[in-house]
Amino acid sequence: MKETRSTCPYCGVGCGVIIRSEGDRITGVRGDPDHPANFGRLCTKGSTLHLTAAPEVTRQVRLLHPMLREQRRDKPVRVDWHVALELAADRFAQTIRAHGPDAVGFYISGQLLTEDYYVFNKLAKGLVGTNNIDTNSRLCMSSAVAGYKMTLGADAPPPCYDDVNHADCIFIVGSNTAFAHPVLFRRIEEAKAVRPGMKVVFCDPRRTDTAELADLYLPLLPGTDVMLFHGMLHVMLWEGWTKPDYIAAHTNGFEALKAVVRECTPDVVAQTCGIRKEDLFTAARWFAASPATLSLYCQGLNQSSSGTAKNAALINLHLASAQIGRPGAGPFSLTGQPNAMGGREVGGLANLLSAHRDLANPQHRAEVAALWGVSSVPEKPGKTAVEMFQAAADGEIRALWIACTNPAQSMPDQKTVRRALERAEFVVVQESFATTATCEYADLLLPATTWGEKEGTVTNSERRISRVRAAVPAPGNARHDWQIVVDFARKLEARLRSPGLFPYETPEAIWLEHRESTRGRDLDITGLSYGLLEEAPRQWPFPAGATQGRERLYADGVFPTSDGKARFAAVTYQPLAEPRDSRYPFSLTTGRLRDQWHGMSRTGTLGRLFGHVPEPVVQMHPQDMQRRGLAEGELAHVTSKRGSILLPVQASAELALSQAFIAMHWGSEFVSGLSSTGDPLAGVNAITTSAYCPISRQPELKHAAVKILKAEMPWTLLAAAWLPDGEALAAREQLQALMARFPFAACVPFAAQRPLEAGGDARTGMLFRAAGYEAPGDEALQRLEQLLGLTGAEILRYADKRKGQRRTIRVRREAGALRLEGLLLAGDTSAEPWLKALLLQELDAQAYGRLLLSPGAKAPVALRQKGRQVCSCFGVDETAIQSCLGAAEGSAEDRLASLQAALRCGTNCGSCVPELKRMVRAFPAAQLA
Repeated sequence: MKETRSTCPYCGVGCGVIIRSEGDRITGVRGDPDHPANFGRLCTKGSTLHLTAAPEVTRQVRLLHPMLREQRRDKPVRVDWHVALELAADRFAQTIRAHGPDAVGFYISGQLLTEDYYVFNKLAKGLVGTNNIDTNSRLCMSSAVAGYKMTLGADAPPPCYDDVNHADCIFIVGSNTAFAHPVLFRRIEEAKAVRPGMKVVFCDPRRTDTAELADLYLPLLPGTDVMLFHGMLHVMLWEGWTKPDYIAAHTNGFEALKAVVRECTPDVVAQTCGIRKEDLFTAARWFAASPATLSLYCQGLNQSSSGTAKNAALINLHLASAQIGRPGAGPFSLTGQPNAMGGREVGGLANLLSAHRDLANPQHRAEVAALWGVSSVPEKPGKTAVEMFQAAADGEIRALWIACTNPAQSMPDQKTVRRALERAEFVVVQESFATTATCEYADLLLPATTWGEKEGTVTNSERRISRVRAAVPAPGNARHDWQIVVDFARKLEARLRSPGLFPYETPEAIWLEHRESTRGRDLDITGLSYGLLEEAPRQWPFPAGATQGRERLYADGVFPTSDGKARFAAVTYQPLAEPRDSRYPFSLTTGRLRDQWHGMSRTGTLGRLFGHVPEPVVQMHPQDMQRRGLAEGELAHVTSKRGSILLPVQASAELALSQAFIAMHWGSEFVSGLSSTGDPLAGVNAITTSAYCPISRQPELKHAAVKILKAEMPWTLLAAAWLPDGEALAAREQLQALMARFPFAACVPFAAQRPLEAGGDARTGMLFRAAGYEAPGDEALQRLEQLLGLTGAEILRYADKRKGQRRTIRVRREAGALRLEGLLLAGDTSAEPWLKALLLQELDAQAYGRLLLSPGAKAPVALRQKGRQVCSCFGVDETAIQSCLGAAEGSAEDRLASLQAALRCGTNCGSCVPELKRMVRAFPAAQLA
């Protein structure tokens, strides 16, 4: 066994991990106790990384060989690397010659390493001669970039993670930090426990788990953040809580901003934002008057048609109250992806160049051209993400190269995105996972390495560069992303007669060129080397001669602007791009689940990570459900101006009236069906809007106006079965082909609720849920039974074709017990609760006899059903927690401690602690006695 230090590939916290491996197999993972981002902690996703790399998972979901389609939608056939890259070079060269360099586009990812990003950027802007290269970081961080540059002069987050230990007030807005950045949230919890006087303000339309830590919760209405911040500044000015000396010495533009916020009175703000005036005053006082205030923010500010304005308005508060440049103080944008920061550093966006240079600046273009040894860098602005896919849909961009991202799931307005992928003449998808929706549109599939196999660097939210190291060799014929780009570029160079731009043989060689590009820039890392990074992660800037990176920026009050002063941004409040109205009366927001990541190409391979939220739903306020005649679990049409999606409804106390929530992760890989017009439903982003911020070009993924109507579908189906080891994911791929046969269908894995230490997903199954206006033909149901192993011996069956009912049960006898191994309920699914409980809890079904096949039959004996899983690490469910709480005594802290001692929940990764605290608080006092 060997151990390899590396970095987690999920969120922007950038946790260090230690990978255990034996030969070519990753066998375990734990947090790196010496990494300054996490000090050994990992969340539920990080703790299960080794399970996603298991060979039985890899062989079912990984792309292991170059694959080519002769015709769209044909089954791809295997080709070798030489054939694949020669073809790609021919097609791109032909397109460039015939239609110009802007007829091609590159769409890349914040999950690439910095070295991968750098060569992609050089390929597009240095060799091809187009700025049509953008990244999915456009969807998450471009508003933060624009906000920092507009106010502070550079895209550089001033604080660091250690600031949570020095802050007297933490202001969290537009971020469910408990779910999106759980390891950082653990640090905030610990800081609060050590210093209970520290104030936490949480602003969000939903009362998420992050609110559990808050001293003040502001339930602001979607899109009203700018008005909130302006209202806070109005109060600060009125009460004399600003810092005039700091403003005069270190800033410009305050008078113009004062004129804007003059009209943002407490009455106006309270009415616009949906909060109490008293709470506005409290938030303003804590923010301005605390010795040190740290703000933490993410997609709630960024994914907006006013994203740049929201970021700038929040930074205005820090400048006005001098809450910047000191321990515990500053505006801290939390990046959503592991290397969104690294991609920005190398200019991997359509409007940027290496080392935070601006494409619009002629001097910056000349500097990069000189570094690369090319005559010039194109000055024409490139297409950003939404613009790129619109251009492809319009036939302007004819060849697309997509790497390490899944736009057929993650981009808004999926109808346009999928039209773009269909119309583009040549689509290359460079991917690790063959199961993403985008792979279905690729002419050429190129297999790339992934976590545990890659070498290079990433930069986290606090400007800290960490090494990524390979623990095992690449599987199959997969290659590193940078190698694929370099090999392709060399072949394209020969066709475009521009050789010599890509001499790299190692990722370090690429990194050294990137390092040189930073000389004299705000992110200068010329004092760094791979050798120093081998010793420990380092923060930038780290110029030549430095002995360590800089923890915090702007301590001297000097900013990277022409006069050294920060600039107040006199931005105005603008309503949502798509406010709700009488036709679309609900505000739909999107966000993350605790245990899932992005499009779930990796986390979706593990049944255990579906324990907390097992199936896709749309959440609504209970009163809204009642008014529309919707019961828990019933299907509803969620429809916007762009499309529709069918989902079961779920009551949620987190939401206000006229609001709804769908998790961002649910794409067509997991929930699908057919619309009334016969068009396929494409997951949550079938209904989100591509309206974007005019400055950052970041789309308003966080909000859409929708209507929610009950779906009258009398025929329902539930099928679920345990499957042999290593076969569940393969079955899922085939089950997905059946999803389009139904108006609604969902397909998700599940696993036994067992401790992670007991072997992870030792037993996995698949669940298939569907609904329709009438029963389908026998062929579809027979195929479903075949894929779920509901055939052969030990099968019990009942069928009534006249009523459209069918029931199939697979059983297994062992040691005198009868175990359910699988079931299909079609037409009548009323027995789902108890039959599903028998299956998932692996209980003895001997006592149920003929009732197993009786339509509408209720369980004859009391059946203790497990509740929803709360703790993924130890498989602890709601029912067990409630039972334990019934015997607990003492304060809330005592009851939580008793709960953790008895069940161990919340004692490993800690991701479930906020929910445990909420359950302790909400448990009826009478039962506690």
